[in-house]
Amino acid sequence: MSRIGRLPVAVPQGVDAKLEGRTLRLKGPKGELSLDVHQDVTVTREDGTLVVARKDDAKATRALHGLTRSLIANMVTGVTTGYARDLEISGTGYRAIIQGKKLQLSLGFSHPVEIDPPKGITFTAETPQKLRVSGIDKQAVGEMAAKIRSLRVPDPYKAKGIKYAEERIRRKAGKAGKVGAKA
Repeated sequence: MSRIGRLPVAVPQGVDAKLEGRTLRLKGPKGELSLDVHQDVTVTREDGTLVVARKDDAKATRALHGLTRSLIANMVTGVTTGYARDLEISGTGYRAIIQGKKLQLSLGFSHPVEIDPPKGITFTAETPQKLRVSGIDKQAVGEMAAKIRSLRVPDPYKAKGIKYAEERIRRKAGKAGKVGAKA
């Protein structure tokens, strides 16, 4: 049996979990999320917890068992506390500005890059070099942070670009000049 899949997901106070056919809906203080559960996996509510069970022991079904449990746990965390991803911008003239809900990035291009947040995602800029992407859907927050990072991936020579706050950039030595060049 799946080690992750067999763990029950605790549903805290203030979170409303509804099973409607194959759809699980969670509503909490931060918002509402839904998940369509695969037909080989069943979700039941028992004593303030959600329990995930599988139909058979096929390899694909075992994988779906753990995946479904993890997705439900992420949904519970999302509707209660939410998710955030911090990004750091480094480089001369590189900065982030919030205009209304839009994010405007100056990344050394001939034009500023504007990004409209998708539904459920918010941008905050603590400083022009620190940016936070937050929301209730873990996958959407991670995807938007990765999309922003891909606009200017940090280079290994000067470490200019956008990186995750916890990311370490392995620096490379620059090109060494000729020593004792003859004329």
